[in-house]
Amino acid sequence: MAAFIKKLFKSKKTTEPATKPSVEQPTKDSGHQQDTRDILREQQRHILNGAPTQQQLATIAVEGVTAELRLKAAGQMTDAACLHQVQKQAKGKDKGVYQAVRQTLQRQKEEKAKQEALVATVTNLIRSATEQARSDDTKLYEARLDALLGQWKEVEQHATAEQTQEFLQASHRCQQRLDEIKQAKDDETRQHDQKEQRSETLQLLQSTLEDLRGHSPEGLPSLSSLDALQKTQENRWLEATRDTAVSDAEKKAYNSAMLTLRNYISAIRRITQHREALAALATAKPEEHAGDSDIRKQAQTLVDEINWPSGYPLPDILQPAHTLLKKSASTKTPALSDVQPNDAAIAELKQTIAKLESALESKQLKESRQLLKSAQAVFKDLNHRERKTFQARMQLLNGQVNELSDWLGFATEPKQITLCEQMEYLADQPMDPEAKAERIKELQKEWRELGGSSDRSLWTRFKEASDRAFEPCKDYFSAKSGLKQNNLETRKKICEELETFLSQADWSAMDWKGAEKIHQTARQEWKSAWPVEFRDNRPIQKRFDDLLKRLETSLDEERRKNETLKQAIVEKAQALVEHDPLQDAINQAKNLQKDWKAIGITRHREDRKLWQTFRSACDQIFARRDAQRSAHKEAMQVADESAKQALSAASQLNESNEDSALSDAQKSLSSLLGSEVSPGTSDQLKAEIQRLKKTRAHRALSSTIQNWQTLVDARTDGTLSQEEVPSHWPELAHHLAGADHGELVIRAEILSGVESPAEDQQRRMEIQVRRLADGMGSSEQSGSTMQELEKLVAGWCLVDTDHSPVHPLAQRMNQAIGALALP
Repeated sequence: MAAFIKKLFKSKKTTEPATKPSVEQPTKDSGHQQDTRDILREQQRHILNGAPTQQQLATIAVEGVTAELRLKAAGQMTDAACLHQVQKQAKGKDKGVYQAVRQTLQRQKEEKAKQEALVATVTNLIRSATEQARSDDTKLYEARLDALLGQWKEVEQHATAEQTQEFLQASHRCQQRLDEIKQAKDDETRQHDQKEQRSETLQLLQSTLEDLRGHSPEGLPSLSSLDALQKTQENRWLEATRDTAVSDAEKKAYNSAMLTLRNYISAIRRITQHREALAALATAKPEEHAGDSDIRKQAQTLVDEINWPSGYPLPDILQPAHTLLKKSASTKTPALSDVQPNDAAIAELKQTIAKLESALESKQLKESRQLLKSAQAVFKDLNHRERKTFQARMQLLNGQVNELSDWLGFATEPKQITLCEQMEYLADQPMDPEAKAERIKELQKEWRELGGSSDRSLWTRFKEASDRAFEPCKDYFSAKSGLKQNNLETRKKICEELETFLSQADWSAMDWKGAEKIHQTARQEWKSAWPVEFRDNRPIQKRFDDLLKRLETSLDEERRKNETLKQAIVEKAQALVEHDPLQDAINQAKNLQKDWKAIGITRHREDRKLWQTFRSACDQIFARRDAQRSAHKEAMQVADESAKQALSAASQLNESNEDSALSDAQKSLSSLLGSEVSPGTSDQLKAEIQRLKKTRAHRALSSTIQNWQTLVDARTDGTLSQEEVPSHWPELAHHLAGADHGELVIRAEILSGVESPAEDQQRRMEIQVRRLADGMGSSEQSGSTMQELEKLVAGWCLVDTDHSPVHPLAQRMNQAIGALALP
């Protein structure tokens, strides 16, 4: 390309007519300059469309022919060093390039800061999740966990696989903790609600009984309402006492109130059943029928069957029957037997009373009732005088039997009702037939232990519920015999497969985890093959136990061998606790953790013990690292404080200060840079050191440029002596022997980026093209600008010409030299 450009310009110069009128010369020069710019523009565009290096982009961004090319080159740059170089050269010269490069550097800085912030956020979230999993503070636990999970979702894609695993493990432990908190709270709420339900049930029962005590005898309470109340409160109490602790006082209060309510409801129900008979007695006059034995027996039967509870107002419908019995008792006349002694009956009565007292003392209700009936039958056969002797004692015994009946009924009836409810609940539950049948037997046994029930309807209720509960079990037990045989065959097959495995096993190359899995699977399948007939299963069970023992022996041997290996790892880890250097100990501990995972099967309990010891040793090793980090952090804080003071003092220095002050400040900051300062403070130190370097360099540059400008003026004024010129300048000026002062000025303006006057633009373009063709354009970059400019100044002062340089050229030269000193 350079040869082509040379040839092109050479041919144009040689073919140009010598006699062309001078008025056409500006047109030729303008076209010549445009062609050169076009060639440069095409060359630079070709470079940009290819695969330019960062250095080529930097060159075009500074020296591009058009603003478009310079901006395009600046936009493709990514290297930070080149960007800073272009930013420095474009400052004050090309605002568009300067802003584009500045924005690129700012984006890179922001992206770096963003990445650092993401890394810090991930680390903080993992630490927060781990701390929350161990925290005892349960206040707003769920809200804090949700906040952590939400924050993690935003940064999860920027975390490593190890960090993700660590966070997930910590959040899983947090979730388990949260579930435990919720479960405890739910249990507490449930028990509180159940306690309130029990309290409300007792209050309702007591208030109902109080209302019944004050009820008017003119009418009966609503039977349907009382019955509904009884059933709802029974169900309510059953739910309020399920799976919770109930005090004995609550149980006693409930059983007492509910028993009284049941008796009251039963009495009303029987009054309803015998309403007609009671109405007939109401029409009979007591004084007329007092001696009628049939009417008296009918009234007695009704009163005994209804058994109206004491302490409650007697209904009007029962008043006639009670009045008739009182009248009959007062008009009864002595019988013929009253005057005839009956010694045999008296002796039999005494013997029966003795047995009755013994039965009462033993709290045998059934036997006591039979003996009381026998005693009452004999008592009736006595005459009036003899009955009078035993009347008080018989009344006492009758009261004791009734008291025993009430006591046992009070104790057993609520339990029997509960058994009925449990059996009815069991009948509606879909359960395993074996478990259901077993539960039915347990409830039936509890019923028998209570001594049965005198209430026939209660027994019928329990029997019907038992039959209904056992109905689904019948088909199961009928098919169970065939199932037992199938299970027996399955167990035989398990033994055969296990024996085949043991006979063909190569224990030297065994997959021990697979063997352990076979051991577990065999036991599970054996347990699943149930039920079996006990006698038929006995020899197969012995065979299975022997085969399983053979496999367990080999597994235990391998487990113990692996436990020995893990014990060795534990000992190595314990030896590393005090090992130095610490980083080597940490690396070895991590390798030991990998070795631990590679070891095969072990016994669970022994493995847990070894793991706890191993984990403790590793924790101590990493605790040393944490302690070092803490110490390093403290030292960093001290170093940062010293650095801040030094930075504050250095920031006050500028070019107006002596170079020695700048140098001392730079050395002081450099020494602090080697201490344990934080990364942020380190960046500040580096930036301040760089600023001081630039300040010193700019100070030296200003001094050099000022010296050169003085020499340029001296050469222009003709007062320059050889002693004032540096000794190495003649050699530098040797290569510029053919250049005049005008060319030197233009080349200085090109180097400094200073515009040349309009009349020298054509010559400037020719010089640029010529130097580009000679391969010298690329050397005139920021690294060699001062060297090239020094050559030009040396040439200005030493190149021999016919005339001294004129002052306008000297001013332009000094202006070009001074442009380098601009910030």
